[in-house]
Amino acid sequence: MIPDPKIALLIFLAIAAIAFLIGYLIKSGFWKSNFKGGYQLKTQTEDVLKQLYHVQYSGKKATLNAMAGALKINDKKLVALIEYMSALELIKVSGEIISLTDEGKDYALKIIRIHRLWEKYLSEKTGIHKSEWHKRAEKMEHALSPEETEKLYQQLGNPRYDPHGDPIPTKTGEIASLSGTPLCNLEENSQAKIIHIEDEPAVIYKQIIDKKLHIGQHIKMLELDEHKVTFTSEGETYSLSNIVASNIGVKIPDTEEIFEDQRVRLSALEVGEKAKVVGISRECRGASRRRLLDFGFINGATIETSMNSPMKEPKAYMIKNTLIALRNDQADLILIEKIA
Repeated sequence: MIPDPKIALLIFLAIAAIAFLIGYLIKSGFWKSNFKGGYQLKTQTEDVLKQLYHVQYSGKKATLNAMAGALKINDKKLVALIEYMSALELIKVSGEIISLTDEGKDYALKIIRIHRLWEKYLSEKTGIHKSEWHKRAEKMEHALSPEETEKLYQQLGNPRYDPHGDPIPTKTGEIASLSGTPLCNLEENSQAKIIHIEDEPAVIYKQIIDKKLHIGQHIKMLELDEHKVTFTSEGETYSLSNIVASNIGVKIPDTEEIFEDQRVRLSALEVGEKAKVVGISRECRGASRRRLLDFGFINGATIETSMNSPMKEPKAYMIKNTLIALRNDQADLILIEKIA
């Protein structure tokens, strides 16, 4: 059947008009000013809410200047943003003090929930280095819908804490309080377990990462003064400034969690020495953990360092009649007790 020439012409003109309109809107910057601008406003709003929550949670008061510095937003833009959020009844302003309303607090907890779930995902399901978790989660916290957030939560096994030891808010906004004390508050000769590591500021978090300290690690305080703390853990002796130590939360371990001086990292096992595997660090997650278990690094297994490379790593370990090569950063995740 031959189409009516008039109808065909109208369809052609309609398509041409739509194409012209789309081209005009793109060229004129309409999409950028309305869609990207709207997303940017949402992102900035959520950043302010999250920052306000963290300030209030720490028992401090938020001011305009402090918020501008923390969020790296100039005062003019922040004032406009504060006025916008006040109109939405997400925040309230009293003099120089800015605080969350109940609605604003609920919104902030939703963003924090997404952020910490995403950090949990990055730590459990990817090989991305821990120094990148926070930065990547900062972007994803603005992108996930409530449905996607719940799906992620279930996929991760309904976790209660993120990889830094921070509690993950529930879907209804409930959040557990952090127990424990800063590492710099311990007494000499006391024993404790690391339960929280603060990932901000980044410069301090990097120092903690470089020391290979992690959640669940047992420590024994040797000495401390007004400048630094010195402690031992897993066969290593550490010295940290009090500024860095204040970003590490610890608690006295339960009675069944007895500190064992003989527990060290596999990387400390010299050629010809034998040991018994007593566990894999909680820092080893996901596929990496399963791989070590498949290799035979299970509690009670006997292991021996067979040979060392000229560069000191990797080392070759004999376990269950199998020779396995590991880098030192991998061997650091396996805890052993040396056999005399």
